[in-house]
Amino acid sequence: MSIWRVILSIICPPLAVLDRGCGSIVIVFLLWLCGWVPGVIAALVILNNPKR
Repeated sequence: MSIWRVILSIICPPLAVLDRGCGSIVIVFLLWLCGWVPGVIAALVILNNPKR
């Protein structure tokens, strides 16, 4: 996970997970609409997944 991804996930979480698939984008976007903090946490968890 690069520093640019972390910065992007803090500013706009759905943009940080664009290459992770449609499901990840939808989940992060919905959480981001519920609140900024849940969206950021979800984006960082998805980006930190070692399987991808």
